[in-house]
Amino acid sequence: MNQDEAHLNWKKKITVFLISQNLSLFGSSVVGFAILWHITLETASGVWIMLWTICSLVPQVLISLFAGVWADRYNRKHLIMLADGFIALATLALAISFLLGFRRIELLLIASVVRSLGTGVQTPAVNAIYPQLMPEDRLTKVQGINQTLSSGLTLLSPAIGGLLLGTVGIVGAFFVDVVTAALAILVISRIHVERPPATPAKSVWKDMAAGVSYIWEHGQLRRLIICFLFVFLFATPAFTMSHLMIVRTFGDEVWRLTANELVWSSAMIASGIFVSVKGKFRNKLATIAICNIGFGVAFGLLGISWNFASYLVFMGMAGLFIPVVTTAQTVFVQETVPPDMLGRVFSVIQIITMGVVPIAILFFGPLADVVPIQTILFVSSALLALAGAVYGLSERRKSGIAEKTRRKDAE
Repeated sequence: MNQDEAHLNWKKKITVFLISQNLSLFGSSVVGFAILWHITLETASGVWIMLWTICSLVPQVLISLFAGVWADRYNRKHLIMLADGFIALATLALAISFLLGFRRIELLLIASVVRSLGTGVQTPAVNAIYPQLMPEDRLTKVQGINQTLSSGLTLLSPAIGGLLLGTVGIVGAFFVDVVTAALAILVISRIHVERPPATPAKSVWKDMAAGVSYIWEHGQLRRLIICFLFVFLFATPAFTMSHLMIVRTFGDEVWRLTANELVWSSAMIASGIFVSVKGKFRNKLATIAICNIGFGVAFGLLGISWNFASYLVFMGMAGLFIPVVTTAQTVFVQETVPPDMLGRVFSVIQIITMGVVPIAILFFGPLADVVPIQTILFVSSALLALAGAVYGLSERRKSGIAEKTRRKDAE
């Protein structure tokens, strides 16, 4: 295969893959928004939001203990297809239950558990498959394009979710997810992806332990994951309570929830375009630190919003940081970690960052029923910005020490 053919081949593969994943994301986003808004509008309770968050995240964290190992052992494309099919079947069962008149909120929680298990299997495989499909020097640009596409579809998701919820009800959203999942499986089946390089057969637990050991011994990865543990801990109120704040403070109209998601997604589209045009970051770790500080400032301003318009402005500011920090983090891992270890490393990242959210919501959920959400947002966001600053200073100090060591060795 000559250079032109190889260039066209990886471009075709990554195009097909991005189409399939964004189809899947679109359907999942529609259902996610519909379920969250349905629970919010029906209960206006921090406890129910807490239960939904736990059901959506804890199974994903638990299955990640195995999913990373599977992503390093088996064909990642097949894992992605199986996970999509599993999620679609769970959503179809939920739709049928609602059509038959079984419409209890507890069913939504059960379905969220099943969908979370599928997502937990799919995510490490998706993140680990990119280096198999394309040259390493194109990872940042493609991740930027993916963030733009994902944000664009996420922009449509709340609008469609709100439209379906207000017209045909939540069942319409369920069927959108089933159809898009089927299309995603059909599309991704058209590309060929080899299984990862073979490694000596070990137990799942030993393979998982090897992944944890690799991260712990790699200073930059260890510090990055510790940083994100604190970031997700302090960002939990903003991620999970913003809809509840809107309903309690500004009104329970569906259009307000829709506007919130539209502004958030529009900001991410603009930022994703910037990343795809820029193509690379000179210092990915410094970029991550700066973005986390920016998150803290923007989310903190949500807590002092004086009307819904100012709230939307601050939410848009926060959305600008998502594609940048996500791309910088993902590409850093993809470029740093060996191919046969990628699945496990991404699963550990998923366990650490996602696992802290259910723990945090156990505290913040009930707290939101006795303390104003604005106060919670302001305090937690200040701590989030502090975590970003501490991480940035730590990386700067470590890089300075490493530079001095290199100079001494050179002398």
